[in-house]
Amino acid sequence: MSQWDLIDGVVELPDGRRVRGAGLRRPRRDAPPPDLAVYLLGRDPRPEWEYRWVRWRDFRLPDSTEQAVAALREAHSRAASERVEVACGGGVGRTGTALAFLAILSGVAPDDAVAWVRAHYRPRAVETRRQRQWVESVAASVSP
Repeated sequence: MSQWDLIDGVVELPDGRRVRGAGLRRPRRDAPPPDLAVYLLGRDPRPEWEYRWVRWRDFRLPDSTEQAVAALREAHSRAASERVEVACGGGVGRTGTALAFLAILSGVAPDDAVAWVRAHYRPRAVETRRQRQWVESVAASVSP
């Protein structure tokens, strides 16, 4: 078990990969920097480490589904051997939506992904009906 595994917000996906879900408005505390971060925000955060920025405003859907899927596929791939973080402002809606998609890539059925992320990450994850629908529609159009 590594230090990363003990950090708040780290979720183990069904395929054994670990990803940290986070809210950027919360302090990092003792969380080490990720090897790759995917930031789901209206503005580019420009952190000091490697990251992918997906323009995704609060309570909405990503401006580009293609860009979001590409960033999340890279995150899933790299989480096999690297510290990966997925974050939005509060760490609930957009982050939960992204984690639900990562759960699908890890083998969770699309219809079960939102419930899975709520059980394993945060009970209120994936905040809006449109976010729930996005998870299912994107999963249906993209093979893992």
